[in-house]
Amino acid sequence: MRKETPGPENFNEISIERKAGTMKISVIGTGYVGLVAGTCLAEFGHEVTCIDRIKEKIDCLKSGKCPIHEEGLEDLIKKNAAAGRLDFSTDLATSVSNSQAVFLGVGTPEGPSGKTDLSALRGAARQVAQNMRGYTLVVIKSTVPVGTAEEISRLINHNIRHLATFDIVSNPEFLRQGTAVYDFLNPERVILGASSETGVKLIREIYESFVERDIPIIETTNETAEVIKYAANSFLAVKISFINEMASICQKVNADISQISRALGMDRRIAPGCLNPGPGFGGSCLPKDVKSLIYTARGAKYRFRLGRAALDVNKHQHKAVVDKLRQTLGSLRRKRIALLGVAFKANTDDTRESPAIHIARRLYREGAELVAYDPVAMKLGKIDIPEVAFVDSAYDACYNADATLLLTEWQEFRELDFARIKMLMARPVLHDTRNCLDGQKMIALGFEYKDNGRMTRPSAIGTSRQVEASSLSLNFESSSGKHEKISPPVSASGAVALGKS
Repeated sequence: MRKETPGPENFNEISIERKAGTMKISVIGTGYVGLVAGTCLAEFGHEVTCIDRIKEKIDCLKSGKCPIHEEGLEDLIKKNAAAGRLDFSTDLATSVSNSQAVFLGVGTPEGPSGKTDLSALRGAARQVAQNMRGYTLVVIKSTVPVGTAEEISRLINHNIRHLATFDIVSNPEFLRQGTAVYDFLNPERVILGASSETGVKLIREIYESFVERDIPIIETTNETAEVIKYAANSFLAVKISFINEMASICQKVNADISQISRALGMDRRIAPGCLNPGPGFGGSCLPKDVKSLIYTARGAKYRFRLGRAALDVNKHQHKAVVDKLRQTLGSLRRKRIALLGVAFKANTDDTRESPAIHIARRLYREGAELVAYDPVAMKLGKIDIPEVAFVDSAYDACYNADATLLLTEWQEFRELDFARIKMLMARPVLHDTRNCLDGQKMIALGFEYKDNGRMTRPSAIGTSRQVEASSLSLNFESSSGKHEKISPPVSASGAVALGKS
């Protein structure tokens, strides 16, 4: 039997039993994959050095600060660094030469035509080959197309300088941003792709905690492990696109997507995850991985039709949000639009392929004046959409706005004082693209409220809306309890935010 583990809400209760047989491990790459993997391997008791060529990032980590927003990660970095199990360096040569295992967690971004760009992975593999000594286990954590392990094996063989042998294990990650630390420490399954018993034995020793907790471990070939990762992400993309299509149908026929999602999730063959409609999926994984699988299939002379359809639906979701807003406001030219959220999902600062970014660009092209706020992602948002004015709070963003779009499902947005927001807005148009809010309450407050496929009026047998967010405590009165004069908001740079003209 698999032992029960605490949920993400009990993150601070997680503890990993220390093992006597620890290893020296190098992790190359300190992005979302590499940094989480390295820190959690140190938590298992191993001696880990995380390596990155960017000195500023390494200096930041050495000071105890985390360059990315990920729940629990900074505390775990400080804890293991203080215990002497976790270090950070730009010196790949020294670290690799002293390591028994090297984890490759570098970026594999989307290249032309959906082909995965493996240049960073190849560069890291060459350096590993040139500096490893004795036996080294090379573990590929990065998401890579089928056949990559074989290619990296040939590349390492070609570049070995010292007396050395190695095995390659494909060990894809399945981390959700926002809960990545919890997911690493408590995986639903561990995939080990290898062609060598020695390699499998060694990585099972690294993951001894998983073995003892009876977490399912699937041992397979490198090629199968590589495809498993793409299959998982592509399936999630299809599932999200399906529920978004269903929400669009519900909007047309006055059915309730929240009830439909709930009913579907009760079917054990379907499961409840990824059944919440929204403005589309984003992030560094799903869009890129679906495109990569399409490219791989094309190379094998097969057309991955379902993947193409998922991407088409996702792109349409961005357009649908803008179309719905245009139906409410008419021309969007010179309309002031407040954007609540720019991260692709809550609890992360990642804006890569964020639906909010795509929607903002569409609105800007139509001449809208955009003001945005996000609890943690504004630094990256300013780079992605420099045409948008970023301000210090949701209330500042909503000041004098013709419409507000709730684009990221931050808990902070669920708890806003919407009575105050209505007073701030020039016109109380509120589009809840994530179905975060209780629509009946928003309408009662006087908002022109639009959600995503839920019923906007009671049915003949009474209201069928069962919105989980309605159980949240929302403050509908102004903080002062009375009407008060609202001053124009000031942005983080000190400039007065854009007003209506």
